[in-house]
Amino acid sequence: MMTEGPRTPFVIAVDGAAASGKGTIAGRLATHYDLPYLDTGLLYRAVGSALMRVGAALDDSPRAAAVARALDLAQLDHPDLTTAAAGEAASRVAALPEVRAALFDLQRDFAARPSGAVLDGRDIGTVIAPGAPAKLYVVARPEVRARRRWLQTSGRGERRTEAEILDDLIRRDARDAGRADAPMTQAPDAVLLDTSEMSISQAFDEALRHVEQARRRWEAFTG
Repeated sequence: MMTEGPRTPFVIAVDGAAASGKGTIAGRLATHYDLPYLDTGLLYRAVGSALMRVGAALDDSPRAAAVARALDLAQLDHPDLTTAAAGEAASRVAALPEVRAALFDLQRDFAARPSGAVLDGRDIGTVIAPGAPAKLYVVARPEVRARRRWLQTSGRGERRTEAEILDDLIRRDARDAGRADAPMTQAPDAVLLDTSEMSISQAFDEALRHVEQARRRWEAFTG
């Protein structure tokens, strides 16, 4: 006679490039399902920002890994983490295998919560939570993403042109997709969601439709 094991948590993995809408979608999904939410990009921003504050090199793997191991989730609300410099630093330290290894268990533990969870990043569906019942891979054309990021950063008082932001996004895309360890890529079982022509409400509605389908399959499978 088979014994019933613990129920697999309902995890929603949302991956994609910067300014694709993945963070907003993930946050709204977490609110909708009343699930804890982790923006994993903030982990790498926190590491990069900490290195910059003390004048350390962003490619100093041992020091960056030590910062990552000491990271506390309560540190992720610092306003410095929203800056363009923090985003660039995050992309650079995220390419260091030692940093990714140092943050692996923290992210895995978050995804393993019995309540379920929502995580967004670059490698959630492929590395952190490959068994997640619901996976989305959110994309948008680079020019659209640059426009969105320009509107966002301009509202915070940053003075960068759309062309500068576009160059930054393209460079980060290449770095994130080309790194040897946990590159940004779509999981084979993730739903591709192109938000280029969508409002945020439309994008969320489409994401919710796919997640609901996944949730029904998960409930049927887990009982």
